[in-house]
Amino acid sequence: MIAYLHGFNSSPQSHKARVLAEFMAARGLADRYVCPALPPLAADAVAAVEALIARRPGARWCFVGSSLGGLYATHLAEKHDARAVLINPAIDPHVGLRAYLGEQKNLHTGEPYRLTEAHLRGWEALVPARITPARYLLIVETGDEVLDYRKAVAYYRGAEQIVIAGGDHSLQSFPQHLPRLLAFAGL
Repeated sequence: MIAYLHGFNSSPQSHKARVLAEFMAARGLADRYVCPALPPLAADAVAAVEALIARRPGARWCFVGSSLGGLYATHLAEKHDARAVLINPAIDPHVGLRAYLGEQKNLHTGEPYRLTEAHLRGWEALVPARITPARYLLIVETGDEVLDYRKAVAYYRGAEQIVIAGGDHSLQSFPQHLPRLLAFAGL
């Protein structure tokens, strides 16, 4: 099973979520793909994914996390002895998103909410004390204007890494990595 975990203020309607869903469907793998709408609070987001895991006992999971979804993917991969593909992942969103405290709106749904210290504490609580590098495939672009790709490269040292010169936070090269993503997931 592949669970795509979207980023901050995003949704299952994001470009990468749709591209991955279409890619898998074209290969007859639509039934092995899920992309939950992740609520703003970390505990609620993780609970949404845990509910999906519980509905498929015995399934092997690969979490594909983009940006903030990378934190969730890392947390879940460590907890469930699973694999994760990380796309321009947020390493310390409890630090980086502090500047966004206050009123927010989901980019796809328009749903408003207030980003608070509780959100930051929730994300900080999910940062693993250590990771198992063999679980991860890291894909970053050096032109990411939101997150410093070097933090991800350092944090996931020892993991398989694909570092593309240029690009941006959306990971412009995402479609070209889909065959590798599926192979890493074991599909």
